[in-house]
Amino acid sequence: MTGRTTIVKEIISTENAPAAIGPYSQAVKTGNLVFCSGQIPIDPTTGEFVSEDVTEQTEQVIKNLIEVLKAAGTSLDNVVKTTCFLADMNDFAAMNEVYARFFTEKPARATVQAARLPRDAKVEIEVIAVV
Repeated sequence: MTGRTTIVKEIISTENAPAAIGPYSQAVKTGNLVFCSGQIPIDPTTGEFVSEDVTEQTEQVIKNLIEVLKAAGTSLDNVVKTTCFLADMNDFAAMNEVYARFFTEKPARATVQAARLPRDAKVEIEVIAVV
């Protein structure tokens, strides 16, 4: 016995959300938890940003998260932790307004300003949810 614990994990993938743009998964499920990678405002049908507006970008990010969570067998209602990344903290109020409409269960959250987000997105959100 080596003292190592084998973690059983399932890679989550759906065509209803943008494909990963690097060497990572849309999400990983282990036990009763799902760890969703950060989503940016890419429309999965076009592969392009929905707009340059932070409100519309936040809506698309959350729609992408909904699809990844659905593929994992869970939903926004079961999210326990989010991390929101903003390119500009001055967009906090606009992002927060959209966020509040979708995350009615009020999970724990951290919000930070990032020096730069992938593809120069204005917002990126990652979540941890229970299945």
